[in-house]
Amino acid sequence: MPEPKIDALVFDVLGTLVDEPAGIRAGIRRLAPSLDGPGTERLLALWQRHIEREQRRILDGDRPYLPSDALDREAARIVAGAAGAGDPAAAAELALSARRLPPWPDTVAGLARLAERFPLIGLSNASRTALLEINAHAGLRWHQALSAEDARTCKPDPAVYRLAVTASGRPPERLLMVAAHAWDLRAARELGLRTAYVARPAGDPPAPSDRFDLHADGLADLADRLGGARALPG
Repeated sequence: MPEPKIDALVFDVLGTLVDEPAGIRAGIRRLAPSLDGPGTERLLALWQRHIEREQRRILDGDRPYLPSDALDREAARIVAGAAGAGDPAAAAELALSARRLPPWPDTVAGLARLAERFPLIGLSNASRTALLEINAHAGLRWHQALSAEDARTCKPDPAVYRLAVTASGRPPERLLMVAAHAWDLRAARELGLRTAYVARPAGDPPAPSDRFDLHADGLADLADRLGGARALPG
């Protein structure tokens, strides 16, 4: 990526900057402390399948848009029922685990380092309220955080990425989308954004056919690779 002209970095949040499975897994363990490891993982997979399926139904027009809070409550009720916890208060508490997500070890320092040279924009499927709490809990540093709720849809709908383009006031090719999910980067690239894949244990690795602008092992590596890049003055 020789001397790219980048005005801002756009970051996926869930999975890229915070360990979403770890946060939900911790909530399941609080709900059902007697569960063994495989049992916890089965319930985590049940949660993940519900969110993925329902977001796909929203994208396909098979159900009206719902913010992430509502989908998390649905998933929590399903998981709590499968765990034998019928108390609605227990399910409500479990739903909040989707906001108590730990950052990856390099996230906070990496964002601080990148923020010295670039405006940082968070772009998440999390609702406005959930995103606020996720950011606060994990200590994420942003210049602006945008929720897909403002587009009334979810990634990878192009309308979500347009939120970042509009907020930045720059053409898409002057923005670098950073994500641990290849599907996220493909959608951003379709709209003209530059793309950077950051490897995470819970991410979606690129396919051999993917051609992203950057591949990084983490945020420190990303900062190193952007050493020759510069944010242009407004």
